[in-house]
Amino acid sequence: MSSLALYRRYRPESFAEVIGQEHVTDPLQQALRNNRVNHAYLFSGPRGCGKTTSARILARCLNCEQGPTPTPCGQCQSCQDLARNGPGSIDVIEIDAASHGGVDDARDLREKAFFGPAHSRYKIYIIDEAHMVSPQGFNALLKVVEEPPEHLKFIFATTEPEKVIGTIRSRTHHYPFRLVPPGTLRDYLGDVCGREGIAVEDGVLPLVVRAGAGSVRDSMSVMDQLLAGAGEDGVTYAMATSLLGYTDGSLLDSVVEAFATGDGAAAFEVVDRVIEGGNDPRRFVTDLLERLRDLVILAAVPDAADKGLIDAPADVMERMQAQAGTFGAAELSRAADLVNEGLSEMRGAASPRLQLELICARVLLPAAYGDERSVMARLDRIERGVQASAGGGAAGMPPMGYVPGPEAHGGAAQ
Repeated sequence: MSSLALYRRYRPESFAEVIGQEHVTDPLQQALRNNRVNHAYLFSGPRGCGKTTSARILARCLNCEQGPTPTPCGQCQSCQDLARNGPGSIDVIEIDAASHGGVDDARDLREKAFFGPAHSRYKIYIIDEAHMVSPQGFNALLKVVEEPPEHLKFIFATTEPEKVIGTIRSRTHHYPFRLVPPGTLRDYLGDVCGREGIAVEDGVLPLVVRAGAGSVRDSMSVMDQLLAGAGEDGVTYAMATSLLGYTDGSLLDSVVEAFATGDGAAAFEVVDRVIEGGNDPRRFVTDLLERLRDLVILAAVPDAADKGLIDAPADVMERMQAQAGTFGAAELSRAADLVNEGLSEMRGAASPRLQLELICARVLLPAAYGDERSVMARLDRIERGVQASAGGGAAGMPPMGYVPGPEAHGGAAQ
């Protein structure tokens, strides 16, 4: 099997293979069909979403012997040179502006740009990390980008388009790339795992998608790491949670059920398991907030999974639907707010365990607070028959609006 990284082995070679960027690839293909290709393009967007890959594909489309074409033939010399594992083409020059963004580099590029291509139809410059080009460098390029010779094309790729000076931006066609939707990314990763011939347990792909945060390259790197460590059973959920640092779902289930039933002993036992298991308390709180977010959505939209609002395996979805039904709306919203506030307080905290225990205490004890959301949470608990406590055993808490009689002050009952 090839030792190339997964994201390199499966790098797209045509616009049809690029996922989640149809708003960019479709207009580009149409421009190629109409032979209305601009002399300069600006591809912007988050890292790992296909900017440089699309720039290479566009160069392949332009220099194909059948081109300009939206579908490179893959057979001609230019297509083979620019293929996934090809040697590259002397007429397609990639420049990393992070290390070649000075004015001298720009002047050197400008001088070489006027020489015609050696073998291809166009000489194409792909300038990656374009925001790293200095203002002086951009000014040195301005004339050649504004009025290039017929054989010259520019493709700028950047994560920060606002740092590309306006005079350059105004001379390009700007295509903003986006993060890939979780559902699209999960399906793609599943297809890659199938082609690799390695079994992956249910629940692993959503974790990988979450770790990748919408970036195809980041998600593929995470998947590559998991596949590299897979045993005879393939990639297991336990292995994925351990390697990626995510909280095991059983811990989240336990603490959520403890919140729902007001069971302080169970909640603090989970905290102890988190610490004793070597888990990061901050990661646990982050994952707990994600779980509460899912429960809030499920409580408001029971068919959230069908609508794509929540990405989770069927068994996890069933458990979450049951958990959402055990909370009142105000109680669930209050818990999510408190966990969110606690997560902010944990940044830089000297004792993360103490902060985690305080978060649990606040969620479990709405009676200790007099704010509106705590009062509403207490009402939710009363309606469900769960005893809320300000001090651990408030079964005898007086009802709201109770006015003490004389006996409460030492007087005799009448």
